[in-house]
Amino acid sequence: MSHAQVYSDDLPAFSPWLIRLPILFISGVILLFVILAGLILMFEVTYQGRMYPGVASYGVALGGMTPAEAQTALDARFTYDDQAVFTFRYGEQFWQARAGELGVSFDAAETIKQAYNAGRGGNFLSNLVDQVFIWLNGENITPIIRYDQNVAAARLMQIAGEINRPARDAVLHVDGTNISATPGEVGRYVDITSTLYRLDSSILSLSTGGEVNLVVNETPPVSLDAESAAERARIALSAPVIITANDADGNPLGPWTATVDQIARLLRIQSITDANGRQTYEVTVDVSPFRASLERLAPGVIASPRDARYHFNESTRQLEVIQSGRSGRTLDVDATLARLEAAIFSPNSRVIGLQFHEELPRYSDYTTAAELGITELVSTGTSFYTGSSRARIDNIILAATRFDGIVIAPGELFSFNRYVGDISPEAGFVEGFVIVGDRTVRGVGGGVCQVSTTAFRAAFYGGYDIEERHAHGYRVGYYEIGGEGVGMDAAIYIPDYEAGESGELDFTFRNDTPYHLLIETTVYPGSSSLEFRFYSTNPGRRVIKENAEISEVEPPAATQYVANPDLAAGQQLQVDWAAEGAYVRVTRVIVDTNGNEIDRFIFASRYQPWGAVIQVAPGDSRLSG
Repeated sequence: MSHAQVYSDDLPAFSPWLIRLPILFISGVILLFVILAGLILMFEVTYQGRMYPGVASYGVALGGMTPAEAQTALDARFTYDDQAVFTFRYGEQFWQARAGELGVSFDAAETIKQAYNAGRGGNFLSNLVDQVFIWLNGENITPIIRYDQNVAAARLMQIAGEINRPARDAVLHVDGTNISATPGEVGRYVDITSTLYRLDSSILSLSTGGEVNLVVNETPPVSLDAESAAERARIALSAPVIITANDADGNPLGPWTATVDQIARLLRIQSITDANGRQTYEVTVDVSPFRASLERLAPGVIASPRDARYHFNESTRQLEVIQSGRSGRTLDVDATLARLEAAIFSPNSRVIGLQFHEELPRYSDYTTAAELGITELVSTGTSFYTGSSRARIDNIILAATRFDGIVIAPGELFSFNRYVGDISPEAGFVEGFVIVGDRTVRGVGGGVCQVSTTAFRAAFYGGYDIEERHAHGYRVGYYEIGGEGVGMDAAIYIPDYEAGESGELDFTFRNDTPYHLLIETTVYPGSSSLEFRFYSTNPGRRVIKENAEISEVEPPAATQYVANPDLAAGQQLQVDWAAEGAYVRVTRVIVDTNGNEIDRFIFASRYQPWGAVIQVAPGDSRLSG
């Protein structure tokens, strides 16, 4: 016993737990692993064909669900395709469509596939780790929603079919005098691409719907409006245009009419394109065919300006109007055509007057002597018509009135023929005896040369520059009465141009002073005389007439007997007297106030010998065979 005691004291005692505890630990670990493996196996078996816990989609917990169960749950949850409604708007028009009708759909199978594969994508250990994290943290699977843009585009194409239209140009129709117009229309089309862009942003954000404004592009027509042109054409053809006028004395002329048919034939309609390519209709009228008619009409409506005529009152030294001045006018064809064109396109003013150019007279009723520089009597001319026939006296009186009161401007050429005008019965002249060439014949205007002769004498003594003067073919006794003597006559002759005559003879002088010249004429029946008075301002000259130089004198020709049916047998009437032929020179000398000679001029006259002319009854033996 003691022996064993000693052993015990010398060696440490051995504990069996040193063996048991490791065995127990290892056994526990193995048991724990077996239990854990069993649990894992039980978990995997339990979720075989099912979603793992923690998997969710679209707010639905899918853990433990089979794919079929999950699809049922998710299908019930997804209502966007039916509930989201989109409104497409264009102006006052609108169209509606559900999201599903626009190609939006839920891909449940793919979504469930992704949910089912959550925790099953790798090897066993990685799957196990994923399953743990999914269980602990959850796994939200984004639902897969499909959007087929082609379906949306097809729906928009249907809507576009109700909106789209091509641009249509305005058209103007003319059928004779009937005018109509078809208005143009703006083209439009839906821009599918731009509208889809607006729609996509709403669908991709799963908006619950809303309003989408359609993008509509507009195409203007080349010609939008024809109605304004049509209305202008209708106005042009609505009624004729009446043209009226008054003559120079205010008496009505016309009227003349531009008919609707004439206007219709002259109406012009053309298309005009501007710089932007826009097209409009222009309605005009070609009034040029009326020009010829107006030009033919013009001579009948023209009025020459008429200068006022005056007498000079030597007491008041003022002008007294004896004939009022009057404005002249010429037809302004261009302006009248412009008026006509304006009237054609006027709905109300379709009566127009001819347009005239007004020409004011040089001397009006208000012209004063001071303005014209008329201050005194500068010269006179006198002739006598003693023994003249009644016809000759009447012609003298009428012709003299043509010159009474006229004014000749400084530098102006006085023409006797211009002022005496038409010498015809229509102008009031009567038939008598006139000198034509080298013989006396019956004609209209006998005695007018008495007036030109008297005018010549006044111009002679006024010192005016005489540019044209013709002596008579033979010496006329009337012009040598009263002491004036031979060589102081002036013959005039106005041929009948329409009959082909020529050889005009005129008496002219120029007012070579800086002052206007007023001519007055007076016939004195008591003394059988005619007087011309020149009123102006003497520029400082005096006229001296030297004695006439007479040479180459020839005896008178034989007496002529001329038949006059108005005379009875035995009666006779002497109408012309015998005169010698001669060459006569009359010298005019002009001197200044100091007596210095300014000008000297010789007026030469060649007179043929002339025999007496006696009228006798027809059948008188003295008539030449």
